[in-house]
Amino acid sequence: MDSDCLFCRVVSRDLPVDVVHEGERVLAFRDIDPQAPTHLLVIPRAHHPSVADLAENDPLTLAELATVARAVARADGHDEFRLVFNTGARSGQSVFHVHGHVLAGRDMTWPPG
Repeated sequence: MDSDCLFCRVVSRDLPVDVVHEGERVLAFRDIDPQAPTHLLVIPRAHHPSVADLAENDPLTLAELATVARAVARADGHDEFRLVFNTGARSGQSVFHVHGHVLAGRDMTWPPG
């Protein structure tokens, strides 16, 4: 855990969020600034700065994160969703604790951003 990390503080329950899934390795909650009718964040409980770091150091948790993303999208009524990971500040990552954005409930355009 990193006490300066926003999502580590979410994991430790120092910050309140609307949790939709809580597992041993992964937590999912509603984004406070939704960009789609369904906008959930799925994070590992352990601190990893990016999805690449998570894949290298704990691939089982990355697989669980993807499985949970599908489950929470379905629980919100969506079989189709977008799962986005930003890696690095130039890509739009603002919290350096890996998190997948689960977006659903509207048509998505391409290219994004």
